[in-house]
Amino acid sequence: MRISTKGRYAMCVMIDLAEHYKEGPVALKDIAARQNISKKYLEQIVSLLNRPDFLKTIRGAQGGYMLARTPDKYTVAEILKLSEGSLAPVPDLDDPSEAAAAADYQLLPLWQGLYDVVNSYLEGVTLQDILDRRMDSFDYSI
Repeated sequence: MRISTKGRYAMCVMIDLAEHYKEGPVALKDIAARQNISKKYLEQIVSLLNRPDFLKTIRGAQGGYMLARTPDKYTVAEILKLSEGSLAPVPDLDDPSEAAAAADYQLLPLWQGLYDVVNSYLEGVTLQDILDRRMDSFDYSI
C-alpha cells in the first residue's frame, strides 16, 4: 500500500491546523508557506477534507480553516480515508465481486488481514499523538 502525495499533504494540513488549534482560523496561504506546499494544491486537498464535522471554514479577511474537533478526536485513518478514498491494499476488498480470478479469491484473506492490521494501527494514532511526538512509543508489533 502506498500513501499518495495527496494523503501526505492532507496529513500536513491537519497537523498544521492542530498545531494552531487554539489560535483561531488559519489562512491557507500560511499553511502553504509553513509546509512549503503550493497553495493551489492545498485548495484541492482542503476541498476533500472540508466537511462540517471535520473542518470549520471562516470567511473574510481574518478567515481561514480550523479543526471542528480537538486534535485528539482525529485519527490518521479517517484523514487518509477522506484524502485517499480507501486504505485497502487491493480493490477486491472494496468490492469482492471484482476479484478477477480464483487466485484472487484465494488471496483475499491475506489482503483482508493486511488491511485490518493497517487500519487498526492508523485508527489508534491521533493528531494529538503526533503533536505530542509519541510516535516512538507506538507498538509496531502484529
